[in-house]
Amino acid sequence: MNGTRHHRTLAFALLAGLAFSGVARAEDKVYATVDGQPITQADVAALTSSLGAQLAQLPEEARLKAVVERLVDMRLIAQAAAKDGLDKTDSYKKRMEQVRTQLLVSEYVKDKVEAEVSDAMVKARYDKDAAAYNPPEEMHARHILVKTEDEAKAVLADLAKGGDFAKIAEEKSQDPGSAKNGGDLGFFAAGDMVPEFEKAAAALKPGETTKEPVKSQFGWHVIKLEEKRKQPIPSLDQVKDQVRQAVVGDLFTQKLADLKKAAKVDVDEAAIKAASAKPEAPATPSAPAPAK
Repeated sequence: MNGTRHHRTLAFALLAGLAFSGVARAEDKVYATVDGQPITQADVAALTSSLGAQLAQLPEEARLKAVVERLVDMRLIAQAAAKDGLDKTDSYKKRMEQVRTQLLVSEYVKDKVEAEVSDAMVKARYDKDAAAYNPPEEMHARHILVKTEDEAKAVLADLAKGGDFAKIAEEKSQDPGSAKNGGDLGFFAAGDMVPEFEKAAAALKPGETTKEPVKSQFGWHVIKLEEKRKQPIPSLDQVKDQVRQAVVGDLFTQKLADLKKAAKVDVDEAAIKAASAKPEAPATPSAPAPAK
């Protein structure tokens, strides 16, 4: 049932889009016609975008052919529906008004919000956020993981005799991911490691090794802290899209607030409350009195 509803909704939205498109623009490539009505490159692009993952695995030519065939089918159904007068029903008109509203909102955001966001605005927002950002601390540590506490104590004894941490890790650590790198775990932030490990590492100064074995769900650890640092702030190039979206969101909120100030909006809170209230359960009828 959900699939059927999805296809109906998708078909309606796309057919509504076709109704708005009318004739092909001069720059649109025409891939097919249905009773003289063109199916254009713009129509294909809109449907391809809507179908998304459903077409991702198809080769380009097969994908284009599938989309054109789908559009032909939809155009035929739309023509049949119009012939039967279904485009004159109140239900159709209400849904078309909903589609029109959605399209106008989309066009407003594109032309009146996104188009006004400049690279300078994005840079200013990035600089402001970067200046206020307090990056979390990261730790860079090595560890040697063994199964038992006695094994961990033996590792500590070897280190106390001047053993090289990285070499001992390569020989004895049972963490296959880090042993080959001398136990090096790289940098990690709060929450990346199990609490016992993280707490023990955070208590160390750079260059120090835990004096006692540290137990976790994985076994027993001997930990060496290499260094601490503030997490690097990403460059503008790395986060430009996210920053732009934040600026767009702020500008949209501002413009919407201005529109609300200029309009007369009345919200019937009582009607909303009444509509959302759960109906009271019917009273349970009293049991009949026993016959005397």
